[in-house]
Amino acid sequence: MPARHPQRIICLTEETCETLYLLGEQDRIVGISGFTVRPPQARKEKPKVSAFISAKLDKILALEPDLVLGFSDMQADIAAALIRTGVSVHVFNQRSVAQILDMILVLGSLVGASDKAALLINELEQGLATIHRETSVWTRRPRVYFEEWDEPQISGIRWVSELIGIAGGEDCFAEHAQYPDARRRIIADPAEVARRAPDIIIGSWCGKKFRPERVAARPGWQTIPAVMNGELHEIKSSDILQPGPAALTDGVRQLHAIIARWRQHREQNNNQADNTHPVRRWHARA
Repeated sequence: MPARHPQRIICLTEETCETLYLLGEQDRIVGISGFTVRPPQARKEKPKVSAFISAKLDKILALEPDLVLGFSDMQADIAAALIRTGVSVHVFNQRSVAQILDMILVLGSLVGASDKAALLINELEQGLATIHRETSVWTRRPRVYFEEWDEPQISGIRWVSELIGIAGGEDCFAEHAQYPDARRRIIADPAEVARRAPDIIIGSWCGKKFRPERVAARPGWQTIPAVMNGELHEIKSSDILQPGPAALTDGVRQLHAIIARWRQHREQNNNQADNTHPVRRWHARA
């Protein structure tokens, strides 16, 4: 009897590859994206057959996949070319935290691992809930500017914006996060960032290193609280900009750590100010 579920899967993006490893279904994977870094063993074990918007179709077909997994309209041309050859293709399009969890559920069902997918989803939800319980009582939440790219400047996508909220911050450009395409998240006027005065700036420039000194030197940005207080941080794109388990684990934890440190520094500065104020010092002695 033929197998009811796909046995030879190619993952054109990282998040489905990581999810299959977490589900213990990595033996089904026969090809991955060249950008895959999670989990690290995938790069050692699996052939690389694609970039993000390009793929080696002959190499993919030689691997005889019974399912190819892709992401978004950016891979529509690859998907169409494979479909024309008779290959089964499933393209996910998750853009929010809830949709990431749905992707895991669907992927688990596709490979006959629904129970394991449900357990993974529960684990991820509990991790998010733990962070949210801590941050939901915070009365002062820092304004966070998340920069996905620098030339042009692009603000964070929806799941990043949602994770900033869970981690205890407020996304400076939350109204942009609804747009799935980066073009509509371009900040046309860089001075608008200064006007919104973020307390924290986080860079995750996909494919290249974040350069905080360049950000701090942008015209008119010297008065931004984040720049004045040295609150410029990097989160690797593989940890936050792939819409899969990484963003809901390492990504949100790094966001939370950055925001929690900001709160701690702010409280310390407030305490120091209280201790140096002459009236407050007198009341403290009394």
